[in-house]
This record gives sequence, C-alpha cells and structure tokens, in this order.
Amino acid sequence: MAEDLNQRIEQAAQGITPQTKPDERRRFLGSLRERAVLRLSVSETNDLQATKLFLAHLQDYKDYTVLINGNMKQNDFINEVMSACSNQKIKFTLISDETAQTDPQATGILIVAKQAVNRYRIGIKQVYAPDLPTPRLTAAKPKKKSHFWSKIFGRKS
Repeated sequence: MAEDLNQRIEQAAQGITPQTKPDERRRFLGSLRERAVLRLSVSETNDLQATKLFLAHLQDYKDYTVLINGNMKQNDFINEVMSACSNQKIKFTLISDETAQTDPQATGILIVAKQAVNRYRIGIKQVYAPDLPTPRLTAAKPKKKSHFWSKIFGRKS
C-alpha cells in the first residue's frame, strides 16, 4: 500500500497521470467502450458492403464524433468518410498515436458519444444486420376427418 502511494506521488511529481482502463483505450482509439456507438474494424473498411452501410447511415450520427485510425493504409473510403463528415458538419478526429493499430481486427473507424451510452452491439454488421427472410405462408388444406366407423372397418369416406 505504501509502495503504491509512493509510486503515485512520484508520478504526480513528474506530471504523469495514471490512465483508467488502458487496454480498453488501446482497443477503442483512446476512447472507452461505454461511449462507443458504432465500430468498423480495419478489415471492414475494405469491405464494400460495410462501407456502403456506414456512409448510408452517417447522417444518423450528427451529434457524435467520428474517430478515424490514422495509421491505416489510406484508401478511398477513408478519404470519402472525411469529406462526408466535413460536408455534413460531423466532427471527426484522426488518431495516429499508439492506440491506432493496424491489425485487421483493430478499430478502423469508431463513432463515439461525449457521455456513456453503453450499447451492447456496436459492430456495423450487428447494428445494421440484414433483415431475416420471411417464411412463405402457404394455405394449408384442411385435413378430412375420418368417421368413427371408417376407423373400425378401415374404409375411407
């Protein structure tokens, strides 16, 4: 306990403030999971279906901030997101520090709120999942009832 206190005092003297949930912040471009609204991984930024979904629904997130992984290989989609955010007056930030990783499952684009929203599903394909096909209903033919005597004598009426 005293060792932790001494360490905190030394860090404070050096101007180092401890950060809450550092692993979570590395995963979500410096933000917290509880503030995340919508997420695209680095591999999804190259997926045509996911990018179309994102751009189609970008207008829904006017009151939020878009965080873009600045360490990703620049592609047309990233440029398109930045220009769409500028045109629709949506705040966006390029993150190029140690939290912006480039492996395929790392966060590529993240929409975050100022306050905690605690959404359970934040993946683009979870939030905008395709509609399930509706089963075709066929008119079922009513089954003919067999009479009591036909059951006994084995005749069908």
